[in-house]
Amino acid sequence: MIDIFDSFYKGKKVLVTGHTGFKGSWLSIWLHELGAEVIGIGLDPYSEKDNFVLSNIGKKIKADIRADICNGEKMKQIFAEYQPEIVFHLAAQPLVRLSYEQPVETYQTNVMGTINIMEAIRATKSVKIGVMITTDKCYDNKEQLKGYVETDPFGGYDPYSSSKGACEIAIQSWRRSFFNPKDYGNTHNVSLASVRAGNVIGGGDWAKDRIIPDCIRALETTKVIDIRSPKAIRPWEHVLEPLSGYMLLAQKMWDSPTEYCEGWNFGPEADSVLTVWNVASAIIDNFGFGKLKDVSDPNALHEANLLMLNIEKAKTRLGWKPRLNAKQCAVLTSDWYKRYKTENVYDLCLEEINKFIG
Repeated sequence: MIDIFDSFYKGKKVLVTGHTGFKGSWLSIWLHELGAEVIGIGLDPYSEKDNFVLSNIGKKIKADIRADICNGEKMKQIFAEYQPEIVFHLAAQPLVRLSYEQPVETYQTNVMGTINIMEAIRATKSVKIGVMITTDKCYDNKEQLKGYVETDPFGGYDPYSSSKGACEIAIQSWRRSFFNPKDYGNTHNVSLASVRAGNVIGGGDWAKDRIIPDCIRALETTKVIDIRSPKAIRPWEHVLEPLSGYMLLAQKMWDSPTEYCEGWNFGPEADSVLTVWNVASAIIDNFGFGKLKDVSDPNALHEANLLMLNIEKAKTRLGWKPRLNAKQCAVLTSDWYKRYKTENVYDLCLEEINKFIG
């Protein structure tokens, strides 16, 4: 494993919420390979084909814990037992369409769940770094052509997006009230940041109503791929792009706790901002077969048509930048789904991480 973090994670106690999920499983694999002691808190994985299940990462990390972030006391107990130094909070209800069916649960998980994690951080003296993962959908989306910057106002039309906007406001409040950089070293020793990524794709995601899993399910059963919002424009990026940003940010926060505790965008370059139709077409091209069908419905539930992120801050202040263009992103994603049935998935993930770094 190539280590772009100069052995920073070796021996560190790192707690990951949502480690059974798509992004969380990739992060856990990467951290484990870098020598971190990974403590995972999550619900059961979504399916037997999830990256978490097939990679068997739960058996390799220090602790694989099933618990709900909505249980604040349980979170404090786990933190007290394992004494983490760095926390990556990814656990969430991550789907726009599901948030229309379960608005209350979406808010409970995304807002109160995040507050519970921040309270567990506050109660645990060992924690130095909290990286709270939200989403690009936390911004009040005006469907504008220019990308959102970190200081743009939060908002959200649907319950999911608005829950993440509310989540960002809570993080900001806890940072000002309890983890204020001005008081660092006196009343607390925590550096707290929030991070926002674009539409993340990659191997091992089987969630409902997401374009890549929808494509793969259709391709594996030789069905036509139904495209709900063919013209919707999104900032697509491979899962390893934002994860590399989160990990670099945590390292910087460790070295300079009061300099980086704020909001950060980790999105793709402008040329990777494509329509849903383009991305589905790229997956088909990589598989060499498949058909798309436009099934857009004018009366469908509202989903944003245009969403872009400005990533200049991360580029200039962190020295982070995307490594893959849209085509490379589609190739790496397709590669996992072509190979997962016949190969060791943990090794496949390591190979993709090394390819990404190299």
